[in-house]
Amino acid sequence: MGRYVLKRFAFMLISLWVIVTASFILMNAVPGSPFTTAKTTPLVQAQLERKYGLDKPLWDRYVTLLKNLLKGDLGISLRERGRSVNGIIARTFPVSLVLGAEALAFAVTTGLALGVIAALYRGRGLDYVAIIIAILGVSVPNFVVASTLQYFLGAKLKILPIARWEGPAYHILPAFALGLTTLATMARMMRSSMLEIVNQDYVRTAKAKGLTPTQITWRHCVRNAILPVVTILGPLIAGITTGTLVIERMFGIPGLGRYFVDSIYNRDYPLIMGTTVFYSALLLFMTFLVDVAYGFIDPRIRLAKGRAD
Repeated sequence: MGRYVLKRFAFMLISLWVIVTASFILMNAVPGSPFTTAKTTPLVQAQLERKYGLDKPLWDRYVTLLKNLLKGDLGISLRERGRSVNGIIARTFPVSLVLGAEALAFAVTTGLALGVIAALYRGRGLDYVAIIIAILGVSVPNFVVASTLQYFLGAKLKILPIARWEGPAYHILPAFALGLTTLATMARMMRSSMLEIVNQDYVRTAKAKGLTPTQITWRHCVRNAILPVVTILGPLIAGITTGTLVIERMFGIPGLGRYFVDSIYNRDYPLIMGTTVFYSALLLFMTFLVDVAYGFIDPRIRLAKGRAD
């Protein structure tokens, strides 16, 4: 098991290095300068580039970036009045994390329950309702859901606040809009997995032994059907936690997503790289944790990999 964990960890580090390198190359391939404005003279622009090291050769800047990343230093923002990228992330990511956690809790609990109900009532009304919700959740973008909720529940009916981040009531609409796609994915996966499990021989044996439907569902069906869902849980957790960019913008939430979008518009190189590295590391780490957890849940995974090696 230790060898399996080390290999997955090494793969995570290599993937992160590839992402950092590709992001650095693409970012610097775009022509122009972050200091190019109508009010900035060429002389002032050259002095600013010299101050922040943008006049150095690309290779030197790349090596400096890697050295700073190894030390945990993400640099100084070019547009946020000299504030460090580490400080910006430390101040704003907790807001994004809270929103992501609320959306994830709503998506996982509702999605799993919906998938189980749809499988148990296959071909009936509840199954069709679950399928419709799953299709809408996957096909409709979250910004469309968000704007619809803002219009009807906020502006029209005045049930919930439209925007800002001031109390529990302000969390409901953005959490729902953000979690709907994940909910639909979880429901579809759980339904498909449950439909495979309910026809297994050990389920028929449990029925023959006289176990109640509730016992069969929770002890045999859900317990085994949830294993495939675990494999997508890591990327979904990271995705829903970091995928708040548009939602934060629409609801006026002071999270990290707003800074990530603004950094691209402003060509704020350190903030672009810092947020990209942070998001990528979080996604890769969550995937790594799921791989390790799945190896513990189902030992056949690590054993199969060990034989393949």
